Amino acid sequence: MNVSLTPELERRIEERVASGLYGSASEVMREALRLYFRIDDANGRALERLNRDIGDAIGQLDRGEGIAPDEARRLSKERIAARRQAKGGPEQR
Repeated sequence: MNVSLTPELERRIEERVASGLYGSASEVMREALRLYFRIDDANGRALERLNRDIGDAIGQLDRGEGIAPDEARRLSKERIAARRQAKGGPEQR
């Protein structure tokens, strides 16, 4: 497999090898790709979770289980205040 890199990327890879952290450019690229795929997988799971939560919320609204915006705002403020108090932070209104 051949990969074309910009001069900037080549320079940065060469710096990592020169630092002694990696034995070769291939090692740098393997590590970079492992990290990329780990992040990409995590983002994919987060997006799936978000889509599932949105679907659940739409289902609740369709069933008439939604709450008025003012009530949602009040509940959110209460939850935030409770978290701050649990962490020992100042309570805000």
